Amino acid sequence: MRIAITDGLHPDALDLLRSAGATLLVEHHDPEALASGALDGVDAIIVRSATKLTSDVIHATPTLRVIGRAGVGVDNIDLSAATLANVRVVNAPGASTRSVVELTIGHLIASARLVAPSDRALRDGRWMKKQATGSEIAGKRLGLVGYGRIARGVAQAATALGMEVHAYDPYLPQGVDIAPAVRLHTDLDSLFSTCTHISLHCNLTEESRHLANAARFALMPGVGADGVACGNHVVNCARGGLVSEEDAAAALESGVLASLALDVFEHEPLAADHPLLSHDRFLGTPHIGASTLEAQRRVGLDIVDAVLRTLETGTCPTVVNRDVL
Repeated sequence: MRIAITDGLHPDALDLLRSAGATLLVEHHDPEALASGALDGVDAIIVRSATKLTSDVIHATPTLRVIGRAGVGVDNIDLSAATLANVRVVNAPGASTRSVVELTIGHLIASARLVAPSDRALRDGRWMKKQATGSEIAGKRLGLVGYGRIARGVAQAATALGMEVHAYDPYLPQGVDIAPAVRLHTDLDSLFSTCTHISLHCNLTEESRHLANAARFALMPGVGADGVACGNHVVNCARGGLVSEEDAAAALESGVLASLALDVFEHEPLAADHPLLSHDRFLGTPHIGASTLEAQRRVGLDIVDAVLRTLETGTCPTVVNRDVL
């Protein structure tokens, strides 16, 4: 087996590949080199999000049998081209769940307690104790847009912290376990109009692009289930583009939103002059949802297992393009 790793992988995962007898090509390539056949001769390619496996790249690698995405999203892989070329695409959907859950909860708490503006003021020599009166998340309604693995983990943690959890997901598969404490909504506007805290956990599609926008921010009640005027708070650790950043900046300026916390953006890396960066109530992180020591090891081991199983048997539970089978 010849396996290319283009965006790096945990050392334990590389050792697992070597112990399976694989010859490894650990090197990042620019798009032009990939489209010119730089990886022709490999049986599998393992990528993160940096490498884009376009139709041209897939066609230039006729020996390719498996593409492994060390993570969840496969937006950087042309699934149609892979399917037509009889190349199976596998991912590692569960490896980063706990890490993203914890970051989401961290953003919820940090936003409600004004951690970011307090820290900035302290660094500027300002002691803003009186101005930094935040609110508790206990007693507030949290709305989850999407109810997949990560959202269910957030629901569990938020419930333990005293939040009343609501969710909207029109694509829930049959048999998904809905926690008794979670109230499902059949309409997205209903979710926004009910909840002071919203956390996004869905894929980016044409349908979901900018689903968090000015009209929906205006629906949010600003007053928690406990009667506290806590303001409205939005968190997105899922996909850039789910939030209209222009609308969000305006909502922060007007006070419609009390806070906005984003780990993902429409265009990454974020430009230094992005309008959100001028708002004290904005909290941003540079797409670090899966960036924990534990998640990086898990995602490496999980994707190696998926790639090896698919090379050996032709399938595994995390094959994304099942039309190939």
